[in-house]
Amino acid sequence: MVEERLILEPEVQEIFQCIDSKRNFLLSGGAGSGKTFSLVQVIRQAFAENPTAKIACMTYTNAAVKEIAERVNHQNLNVSTIHDFLWDNIKHFQKELKSTIIDLANDQEVKLSIDEVDPIPENYFDELEKGIQYKEYLKLKEGIISHDELLLIANHLFDKYPKLSAIVKDKYQFIFVDEYQDTNTAVVDIFLKHFKKSEKNNLIGFFGDSMQSIYDDGVGNLNQYKGDEADTIREVKKAQNRRNPSRIIDLANRLRTDGITQEPSTDVKAPNMTDGQVKEGNILFIYSANGDVSQAKQYLSENYGWRFDDARETKELNLTQNLIADKAGFRTLMDIYDSDPVIALKNDVLRKIKDNNPEIEISEDDTFDAVVDKFQLKNRQRQLKKDILLQDPISAELYNQLKDKPFSEVRKIYLSKDALIDDKKQDEDDENKKGSKRDNLIKHLFKVQNNIVLYQTGRYNEFLRSTDYKEKIVSIASKEILKDNIESLINVGNKTIEEIINGAHVKEICLIDDKLEEFKVKNEYLYNRVKEVEYNEFQKLYDYLEGKTPFSTQHKTKGTEFDNVLVILDNGGWNKYNFENMFLNTGTASVLERTQKIFYVCCTRAKENLAVFYHNPSQQVIDKAIEWFGSENVISIMVNNEFKI
Repeated sequence: MVEERLILEPEVQEIFQCIDSKRNFLLSGGAGSGKTFSLVQVIRQAFAENPTAKIACMTYTNAAVKEIAERVNHQNLNVSTIHDFLWDNIKHFQKELKSTIIDLANDQEVKLSIDEVDPIPENYFDELEKGIQYKEYLKLKEGIISHDELLLIANHLFDKYPKLSAIVKDKYQFIFVDEYQDTNTAVVDIFLKHFKKSEKNNLIGFFGDSMQSIYDDGVGNLNQYKGDEADTIREVKKAQNRRNPSRIIDLANRLRTDGITQEPSTDVKAPNMTDGQVKEGNILFIYSANGDVSQAKQYLSENYGWRFDDARETKELNLTQNLIADKAGFRTLMDIYDSDPVIALKNDVLRKIKDNNPEIEISEDDTFDAVVDKFQLKNRQRQLKKDILLQDPISAELYNQLKDKPFSEVRKIYLSKDALIDDKKQDEDDENKKGSKRDNLIKHLFKVQNNIVLYQTGRYNEFLRSTDYKEKIVSIASKEILKDNIESLINVGNKTIEEIINGAHVKEICLIDDKLEEFKVKNEYLYNRVKEVEYNEFQKLYDYLEGKTPFSTQHKTKGTEFDNVLVILDNGGWNKYNFENMFLNTGTASVLERTQKIFYVCCTRAKENLAVFYHNPSQQVIDKAIEWFGSENVISIMVNNEFKI
């Protein structure tokens, strides 16, 4: 086995030194370092040296699960998302699950509650036929938990019942966590704190990059667990970069704060190598006084040959989905899900109720309008929010749809842009995966559009399997009927979403199922708004979410790479980020760190060329850009369309 290890990359050899000494380990590597390659090497070698061992490998997305499983392909390897791993290991302990949920619901400091029941009796869940279940949605009264609650409950279970840790450690000799920085703190506590309560032995390995921890619910780093002592984690650093040209590596290194300085890979076969030499690449800092991104694109197209019509080659990265909605053409849908004025007023009322106003009583018979009038909510200018809302004809019409409905009903209307733009794809093979937040209306529209796309792209066998067409395709006549049916949905013109849903149902391209019917009833207000939107706007949303446009958010692009990357440094009014402070190294430490990390992730997506566009920077920012990018690479775009260096 020692001879076999000699052909492994140095970092993996170092990891096996940890394994030999029974030390948990952390492989830290920057963007493009080949962390997944190292992970696969570790798994394969672990099986080579321990043929009967069982290994669990957890990662952040279903796509990563599939990739790792295909690259290793071993019967004793269990690859899953972290949520699926936890559920698989706690779902059989129903008695403990029920007790834990009741304990948490009765804890005033824990945000887990069952409406109108306080305190929760110990026998509350005894009559459940199916026991506690894990699904995409939360119905705690019925014993159904969802994505977020699972982590809280699992952490509590492993903390309270050390035997559970012993069972899992007995089952898996090795547990590896990919993209550890995105892992919730509750999960890290399970593996590094609660597992210690069991005397059983196993080994935990983490793979990731603290500089790419760009999600708020991730642990970020494992600094508190690292050390030289036997019961701490030993860190193995991987400094190579196989993806980025040298200029991008140099820029990215300015942003790192964890002691890792990346360097080009020495592997002549690495993507960023040509004829044994590291590619230089291009880095540009483009700015203007008018914020017109199209001029920056024009400059890049004319001078560097960038093709913004090829989404596989070039990406424009924006900080928020709202900044993209106008560019990609789904503004109306975004406003419905994210900026509904009536639901915003309702939420203001709920916040007021939560703040507790004992002098204001709300009865079961009160309408929404009556409750709004009781609170007389005002803005900072002391104007009634209701009056302001009614001054706008569109907002007034929306308010009138809900004003006479019971407040008890209106208060349950919840709109979230995640239900519209959640990135997890939903197809027939993936429909039951946990964690997707798309609602059943958007999922149905995706089914309709998927069928249209399958036909348009000539994937006729897939189309025939996917469609709900009942007739057997046995004759020319039946084929012609189906052809006419699907083509009636292709040139949609200004048809509404409801017209296309009904047309797809009548033409048997995609039948209206129970889930959509239930959605119409339970979400009448939302459905009535969405159904009037032109279907071609949903098609634009579909193209965006399927990666067929040059636009992406800076968060969504993590883990991907493109030849050309244009980063738009506009925080969109989001005070969690501040790009000026990043250049000047000032401001709140947390905001500065968060901004550095998102910028690092963006820069390191580029395999060839990186451009940054900044609207109206201060002279101090320009000076710093000259220092980072080089004076010859800092470009001013004038209002008269002239380009100046």
